[in-house]
Amino acid sequence: MTPQDITNTLQARFNVACDIQQPDTWQVDTPEQRLIVLLTNQQTWVRILIPIASLAEAQPFLAQILTANFEDTQMAHYATYENTLWGIFQHNLATVDVSDFLAAIEQLLKMKQAGVTPFFNSLTESRVRQLIQVAKLQGQSLEATMQTISRFYAEGIMGDMQDSQYGERALIAWKQQLERLWPDVNPPE
Repeated sequence: MTPQDITNTLQARFNVACDIQQPDTWQVDTPEQRLIVLLTNQQTWVRILIPIASLAEAQPFLAQILTANFEDTQMAHYATYENTLWGIFQHNLATVDVSDFLAAIEQLLKMKQAGVTPFFNSLTESRVRQLIQVAKLQGQSLEATMQTISRFYAEGIMGDMQDSQYGERALIAWKQQLERLWPDVNPPE
């Protein structure tokens, strides 16, 4: 791939003019995202970056993010730099082709669109599974566990949301998660 190939590919993919900062840096700004492409190491490597979230927003999920780098990501990976969680792709410029370049961009755009939501969902599910294990160890039924959670919300132990619409939605979400996961979770033996 050549620098001109990068320019042509970015312009074709985003249907906008990309901003060429230097002979080795491109930036594509759309209302949804900012994509940065740069050449590194004497223009032998191409790197594509997209900011996903602030590091403060991603901090609670760093363990899940690192696991995703190992298990789930393909061409692109997560990284942190300057208080930001980034999606990054890096490849040798001489051996990357346009289809791999575009596939990496698509993966990065999906990572940006998902943000930290998949990690929040994963963490939440693991916590619900732990709660189910404890409830089952104590011999509680699904209904008794849900009543306990409702009581915790009513008493403010799980947040001061008893009179808010959010509190009602949170209880509905708890119930749905408990019903979905209850049959699959068993206490350790």
